[in-house]
Order: sequence, then structure tokens, then C-alpha cells
Amino acid sequence: MTEVSVAKEEVASTGDLVVLKNVNKHFGALHVLQDIELTITRGEVVVVIGPSGSGKSTLCRTINRLETIDAGAITIDGKPLPQEGKELARLRADVGMVFQSFNLFSHKTVLENVMLGQIKVRKTEKAKAEEKARALLDRVGVGTQADKYPAQLSGGQQQRVAIARALAMDPKVMLFDEPTSALDPEMINEVLEVMQQLARDGMTMIVVTHEMGFARSAANRVVFMADGRIVEEATPDQFFSNPRSDRAKDFLSKILHH
Repeated sequence: MTEVSVAKEEVASTGDLVVLKNVNKHFGALHVLQDIELTITRGEVVVVIGPSGSGKSTLCRTINRLETIDAGAITIDGKPLPQEGKELARLRADVGMVFQSFNLFSHKTVLENVMLGQIKVRKTEKAKAEEKARALLDRVGVGTQADKYPAQLSGGQQQRVAIARALAMDPKVMLFDEPTSALDPEMINEVLEVMQQLARDGMTMIVVTHEMGFARSAANRVVFMADGRIVEEATPDQFFSNPRSDRAKDFLSKILHH
């Protein structure tokens, strides 16, 4: 057996879904991602936490190529990120993204928002797309809102529609970039509950969040970033009870004791 075929078999069996190797990114003179190495396996829930400006959101946005990288490599399911065009649209369908702002189309109904990508990108026929959209809206608890427009919904409802819209594409991985930070406190839990359920259902998820309760209960792994670097990675138990780095200890002491 040649070395090449051995390597291929290993990749197939390990179930590595998202792999970042030596990823670097600058915004002008600011080095926002520094030598990032991160592997996310199928079905894993990875929560990325850290102080503001640590590069968490940028990391998230490089994975579906909303931000380009200056150096290094990112692969999704064994394939490098495409540059542009149809391949990129297909990648974005495979990588569901939920933003801080809900990014729904305001002139389309909730139902149309969840159908659109299925029809345009996945080429699903309309009746099937509608059936799936309704089922997903039920799943995230907003089925009764299907014919309303986003502006008629609360922030928590809009964010759950955004999750349904991403799920409608059958993504291989879901990225959440601070999905609750624009919400009023009483709406945060309804969104986190949907995310908890997704995690339990085995969805591969990368979640940038300030919600430490979610990190504790839903994550398989916590990735702590500061100053554009991954400072440490650990299970939630290890990280919250016994952080290894001074940066993490300092961060936790500020957020957990106030």
C-alpha cells in the first residue's frame, strides 16, 4: 500500500470535518488570526470564547470564506475552500451560518426566507422546499409565524428562523457567530434551547458566544482565544474548573464573578 492511499484512508476514517492549518489573517497592520491550528470532527460542538477583539468572529467567518485568509489552509470535509462562483455558493450551503444580526430578507415572508436557498442553490422543487421549511420552522418553534414578515417577529423568533433557514440546506456544519448578543435577555434562552437541541441531535457546530452556561452544557470542547491566538483548548469541565493559562484565568475571573 502506498503512503498516499494510507493517508487517504486515515482522513476518511477520522471524521475530521473542518481543519484549519496555520491560518493567518491581517486587517492592515492588525494580525487578527495568528497561526491558528484547529480540527473539528463530525458531530462535535466546539464553543469559541475569549475577550472582545480576540479574533473569534473572524475565525468563524473564514470558515465559510466571508473573510479570506492571508496564509495557511482551511478544508471542509477534505476539500479546500473554493475561491468564488458556484463552488463557493455550494460551500456556503454546506456550511450553515447564523449571525449576530439575523440577516433575513425583510421583503419575504418567514416561509419564503427558509425556502429560498433550497430552491436557488439546492434546486429543490417548490412543494418539497415548502414542506421542509414548514417542518423546520416547527422544529425551532416558530411554525405559526410562517406567513409573517421578519419585522413582525421578535428578535428571538427571527434568530430561530435564521437557524431554520441554515438547516434547510442540510449543512455539514453550522457556524454561530454570537447568535444571542443582539437579543434582549428574555429571548436568549429560546435561541440557546434550539441550539442545545441541535447539539443533542449530533449537528457539528462551531459557536462563538459569551454564553458560558451554553459552553458548559453543550460543548464537547472549549477553545479559548486571546490576541488572535488559540491560547488553550479543553473540555468544558477542565476549562471552567481548572484553566491552564493566565489569560484564561484572568478572563474567567472577570466574567464569572460579576
